[in-house]
Amino acid sequence: MVSEHGAQVLVASNRGPVSYAVREDGTLDAKRGGGGLVSGLSAIGDAGGEGATLWVCSAVGEGDREAVRRGVGEPGVRMLDIDADVHADAYNGIANSVLWFVHHLLYQTPLEPSFGPEFRRQWEAYRTYNRAFAEALAEEAARGAVVVVQDYHLALVPGMLRALRPDLRIGHFSHTPWAPAEYFRMLPDDIAEELLLGMLGADRLGFLTTRWLQAFQGCCAAVLGSYEVMTYGPEEATPSVGFRTPDGRFHRTLLGVHGLGADGDFLRARSQEADVEERLADLREQIGTEPGGEARKVIMRVDRTELSKNIVRGLHAYRLLLEEHPEWHGRVVHVAFAYPSRQDLAVYRDYTAEVSLVAEEINSAYGTAGWTPVILHVKDDFARSLAAYRLADVALVNPIRDGMNLVAKEVPVVSDEGCVLVLSREAGACAELGEDALVVNPYDVVGTSAALLTALTMPAEERAERTKRLAAAGTALPPAQWFLDQVAALRS
Repeated sequence: MVSEHGAQVLVASNRGPVSYAVREDGTLDAKRGGGGLVSGLSAIGDAGGEGATLWVCSAVGEGDREAVRRGVGEPGVRMLDIDADVHADAYNGIANSVLWFVHHLLYQTPLEPSFGPEFRRQWEAYRTYNRAFAEALAEEAARGAVVVVQDYHLALVPGMLRALRPDLRIGHFSHTPWAPAEYFRMLPDDIAEELLLGMLGADRLGFLTTRWLQAFQGCCAAVLGSYEVMTYGPEEATPSVGFRTPDGRFHRTLLGVHGLGADGDFLRARSQEADVEERLADLREQIGTEPGGEARKVIMRVDRTELSKNIVRGLHAYRLLLEEHPEWHGRVVHVAFAYPSRQDLAVYRDYTAEVSLVAEEINSAYGTAGWTPVILHVKDDFARSLAAYRLADVALVNPIRDGMNLVAKEVPVVSDEGCVLVLSREAGACAELGEDALVVNPYDVVGTSAALLTALTMPAEERAERTKRLAAAGTALPPAQWFLDQVAALRS
């Protein structure tokens, strides 16, 4: 029976707004999550009134599971204690090792992927994981409630939830790029179909850019031919995908673009706090000055050591700059923050090691007693990242492929003196920022090196004007409004 007193607005995501760790004395330590997604989805509290909203998430680690067992939790959050092996197979086996690789075009195709029995076993875990979310949402939602499901981890939830609760208004948002049809079809045909139909169970699907929206439409047209698919493009009032169900009914899922922006007010305030000032002083000391006392130029990047972020080619481009332009020796430092990501997967551990190796090679080849060409930090420190944002002359954001990339939008907001953005054309942010950035092909090390040189020599006035325009574009849709716009679209 459907509850009339359930939540009116619900969010579902793999990670929630809080995580738990077990202290040595056995008590639980709660830590609030950060980043644009948590900031945006936290606006759920403004979407339906007190007691009317709920965030459904997974217990990710043992601390989270212990919190569920003890009945510890925050108001408005339901954490699901899904079997740890099921979660591992769904999260690492499918979401991060298959779907992420597909959408970011990361496979070395002569050797991978190879979809054998182990993949099928893990796909069943992915189904089980998604079903747990669908059942929890069905149980918690009031009649006619709005449900917004997040990302590739939960692509099957909309269809499953539609079957359980056809009264709900269901949305799904993709935070990744969407693969072009010819790459997406590397997936086994039945799995590709199941994935798309799962998402099309939603009333509305959201994407970060028009490019990713149109790629999704292309996959539907290529994969779901037997469903009499019709795609409606930008010339329509609302882009959509329509298809004929096996029982003859015609279903149409609306599509929309919501380019998640930076939270400008938060960033400006946070970047002036005491711990950021301390990190700023530390960084300036590490960077040092030229022999004449003039401040060295700073090329900055802040990334997770995620395969798509392209950190190694960025380091190669910087090394080429030093090789071809010795006049910059001692005058520039590359501050690279590469925070370890997904270290339970061997390919990520290998990539993290390669980042460190290349940085060491550059320092060995060009460094002197008074100049360290690359300052590499691998321990996550948000205050230090904000300090680097403030002092950078150049920000290098060169992903192979990225759904959006909030760093590109955040740096101009807090930059003290203006910062030139060197931006990959394969980042979703390029659609909004490309006019005032130096746009590069992420595979072209020579071109990226040339862009770094142009950025370093750009006149201060031009740099400042570009930064102002970048900051305005990057904060046009702040996280809270980004989420509330989706809720409003579903309600309408």
